[in-house]
Amino acid sequence: MAKRIQFRAHGGPEVLEYVDYQPAEPGPQQVRVSNKAIGLNFIDTYYRSGLYAPPALPSGVGSEGAGIVEAVGSAVTRFKVGDRVAYGSGPLGAYSDVHVLPEANLVHLPDAISFETAAGVMLKGLTVQYLLRQTYELQGGETILFHAAAGGVGLLACQWAKALGVKLIGTVSSPAKAELAKAHGAWATIDYSHENVAQRVLELTDGKKVPVVYDGVGKDTWPASLDSAAPRGLVVSFGNASGAVDGVNLGILAAKGSLYVTRPTLATYANNAENLQRMADELFGMITSGKLKVDISQRYALADAAKAQTELSARRTTGSTVLLP
Repeated sequence: MAKRIQFRAHGGPEVLEYVDYQPAEPGPQQVRVSNKAIGLNFIDTYYRSGLYAPPALPSGVGSEGAGIVEAVGSAVTRFKVGDRVAYGSGPLGAYSDVHVLPEANLVHLPDAISFETAAGVMLKGLTVQYLLRQTYELQGGETILFHAAAGGVGLLACQWAKALGVKLIGTVSSPAKAELAKAHGAWATIDYSHENVAQRVLELTDGKKVPVVYDGVGKDTWPASLDSAAPRGLVVSFGNASGAVDGVNLGILAAKGSLYVTRPTLATYANNAENLQRMADELFGMITSGKLKVDISQRYALADAAKAQTELSARRTTGSTVLLP
């Protein structure tokens, strides 16, 4: 028997259970992976709380990990037993010793990148890849606003933006997190606990505002995001750390300067095996070249997943967190 984390009803971290389970045999186009490290992400809490609906209850948790292929289905062509692999887009159930996934959801993991690094970077790194390289393709020279710049996604965005020659203004919640973001490449920071974000953006950009705002926080930062975007600018709402954005009045977009808004997801960009591997290869290249450093700031045993989610939701974590089977 293997071990996994699951929940039978929606609620807080206390609904998470550490249980025995029997891993399934892989179907024709599936791969069974022995996890060596598992990524912790805000989206995991959305499924647990009921903000996002899992396919069924009881449900597994988590969508990101890295490990070694231990079995393949009869129609699998891209992987073999013993291959090092990583994944960041599910299906749910990554919080486990062993996980069965579609072949199309896996990427080959270079020897130069550790399992912990891969588990801590796949979802966040691929998110930054599509945000900076596809949703709004930064060319260099732009000044942008990125909320929660000291979080796992934010620290990667700070580094990637700097490598592209982009000035990233990052919002943070404390002086310590401001220093962390700057150490990772942020051009400037705004402490939203006591500074007016939109006003500071105006000051930092000489009144021009920014062409693109990346907002993974959601409800709490939505007004400031709209007020920080330049006329005909783009607001990219890609997360709900403070709650979902709802009740959006399209007339506000006109009043704020004919703004554009998008709500992208990784699944839309990494929508087939080829696109996923291409995005991962660019991410891995940034890491191996030294342009991107992955900070694994917290490690928890798989059995302590509830504690890990509690710390994440309370914003007491920085960088990436991994669970270890």
